[in-house]
Amino acid sequence: MWKTIDRMSDPEGFVEKHVFTADSAVVESVLYRYPTYAERTVICCSTQSGCPVGCRFCGAGDFFVRNLTAEEIASQPIHLLDMVEDETGTKATDIASLQIMFMSMGEPMLNQSRLVEALGILRLKYPNAALLVSTSGPDVDYNLFMVAAERLGNVGLQFSVHESTDAARDRLVPFKKKLSLSQMAERGEEFFSRTGRTPFFNYCVHEANGTQADADRLLALFRPDIWQATISVISERDETLRAAHERQREVTETFMSLLSDRGYSTRRFDPAGQDTIGGGCGQLHYVQQWAKENPDKARPSVGRGLPIIHSIQVRDEGALTFR
Repeated sequence: MWKTIDRMSDPEGFVEKHVFTADSAVVESVLYRYPTYAERTVICCSTQSGCPVGCRFCGAGDFFVRNLTAEEIASQPIHLLDMVEDETGTKATDIASLQIMFMSMGEPMLNQSRLVEALGILRLKYPNAALLVSTSGPDVDYNLFMVAAERLGNVGLQFSVHESTDAARDRLVPFKKKLSLSQMAERGEEFFSRTGRTPFFNYCVHEANGTQADADRLLALFRPDIWQATISVISERDETLRAAHERQREVTETFMSLLSDRGYSTRRFDPAGQDTIGGGCGQLHYVQQWAKENPDKARPSVGRGLPIIHSIQVRDEGALTFR
């Protein structure tokens, strides 16, 4: 299935990035441990090679290659968990908290049938895993996913919101056929009604969208008795990675307080490896080089060539640890 699987490790050993390459595609997955695999293991895996949505903060957003098959999607966490067992003796079924998240490369809801098939494969293999699908909210029928979430159990849904107005979000997410913020709120409430599980909205906060007014607009859209807020740390392109992350963590904490004051349960997404191997949101960038080397197999996304709003830069290859 995969010709090569390249492995990059953060120097502190808490996060690894794995690049899966085939003749017709390249994808990335990220593996985290908190602090041991036995206690908590988190995997972020891809559903497409590249992405057609073209988000202007995302390293995977300039090119789209193809949809992955269900087997290719499921093979990513299977490979990583087999590796964990081989190297540490920790079996997946013995992990106290195991999360498999579909929020690396690609838009899951634009590959919905194969996503649902992969969810079924992984639920059978890892009955203890919490499965989370994170979507930018394309305007498609979500019923196939909703039915699977009802049937499989412990399947979560998160919307990548990132801005508090549709106009600002249009600049960040140039894909035309997408839900408005109010439509996202409706889909999340439908998910809550059908599954009884709380949906999340993910918000990459920066200095321009972390105001009292932004918090008030989110409150008007997303009911805090239904929604939980995931606030993601990002860094700006005009700073060094480490300095950027320190500043962005402060911005994130401030905005989380604003949302908490408005009744939200909040959590911060600030994974290890952002300032070393590029293990955070928007840092899955290897498709760019692969697309340049395989121009007949990749096509530009809708966002290609548009201004980058905010984005994370990844250190040069010399700073990465390959094994």
